[in-house]
Amino acid sequence: MVSRIVVIGGGFAGLWAAAAAARARTEFGLDDRIAVTVIAPDGFHVIRVRCYETDLSALRVPLDDVLGPIGVHRRAGRAIDIDPAARTVTVESAAPSGGVDTLAYDRLILAAGSLLLRPDIPGIGDAFDVDTFAGAQALSAHLDRLGDAGRPDQTGRWTAVVIGGGLVGLELACELPVRLAAARDRVGATGPVRTFLIDQAEEIGSAMGAAALPAIREALSGAGVTCVGGARVAAIDRAGVTLADGTHLPAWTSVCATGMRANPLGATLDVPRDTLGRVPVDAFLAVEGLADIYAAGDVASAAADDAGHRTVMSCQHARPMGRFAGYNAVCDLAGRPERRLRFAAPDYVTVLDLGAWGAVYTSGWDRGTLVSSGAAAKATKRIINGTRIYPPLDRDAAAILAAAAPIIQAAPATRAGQ
Repeated sequence: MVSRIVVIGGGFAGLWAAAAAARARTEFGLDDRIAVTVIAPDGFHVIRVRCYETDLSALRVPLDDVLGPIGVHRRAGRAIDIDPAARTVTVESAAPSGGVDTLAYDRLILAAGSLLLRPDIPGIGDAFDVDTFAGAQALSAHLDRLGDAGRPDQTGRWTAVVIGGGLVGLELACELPVRLAAARDRVGATGPVRTFLIDQAEEIGSAMGAAALPAIREALSGAGVTCVGGARVAAIDRAGVTLADGTHLPAWTSVCATGMRANPLGATLDVPRDTLGRVPVDAFLAVEGLADIYAAGDVASAAADDAGHRTVMSCQHARPMGRFAGYNAVCDLAGRPERRLRFAAPDYVTVLDLGAWGAVYTSGWDRGTLVSSGAAAKATKRIINGTRIYPPLDRDAAAILAAAAPIIQAAPATRAGQ
């Protein structure tokens, strides 16, 4: 009899959960007794954390290039419901076939990720985003159209407003002035390029910690970004953004970077969720209070260490969470000891891209230690974004399974070549 492991999601947690499950079944000699299926809406694993970048060409990895060589089946569709009692997932098949049916499981791994949380602001739908590859493509196409010859050089044409001063907002704000200038220069226009970064915090970038703040200020200033802290957005339209104090910022480009919330699929499970909509999991990534279901990545909240810290919504935690969840699901089926997920202090790090200025690299849960900044941190960021967070791309099954080991990677190097 073949046991079925179903993984919901093809993001960082889902891909690595599937790969780790495939690794474990091979390790235990169970290749012919455990089937692994990934439910994903399309055929790509998106390097989502790079969607703020100008060049989008390397952001999509074909899932079949990773899953196929290790014997994992991909189901094209979207999971819309989970029935723990019946141990089934309701799946809405991807176009063109369409239709809704159910998929049975013996162990389920929920790795459905997160979605952009758009605030309840009039006109918020007119704002672009870089939360998904499609969103990043739409923004890129819009910026290209700004440079179309024959369009009026009106106020706001070369102005962008980024709403939200978190990590995504900071990274995008540092990129936009260069992209706007390139669009303007293609048509020989002369209007000034302006980028505004709006946030409710009085000091934009303060969430990165005091150690990083001077670098962030310098980078934003050098890029020509105008920071508007302690502000709320009242309305958005295609002509600009209006703040709560009545200030109107004429801008043809507005981008929403207002944070994330766990995929609502977690709400179909009868378990309490945290303020981000995440389901609680134990040290083995099993959903607390439910049998046969694991969860990993942005949709799950786990204890990260013994000091009370919880995992955060980032690929830094999603990737190992996925590896441990996939491995443990097979252990559970096979009656083998499961492995506990724990990060060793001070392994929580943040490497923030600051455009042409460089980057800033901090460590610690309070981001209290500045590891490096400028060009040195930028070299580390390039390694992370270009190599570290990618699966093997050569369809080498042995390499893919080796990369799926349920371990915690060491913190990234501080200099290129380390």
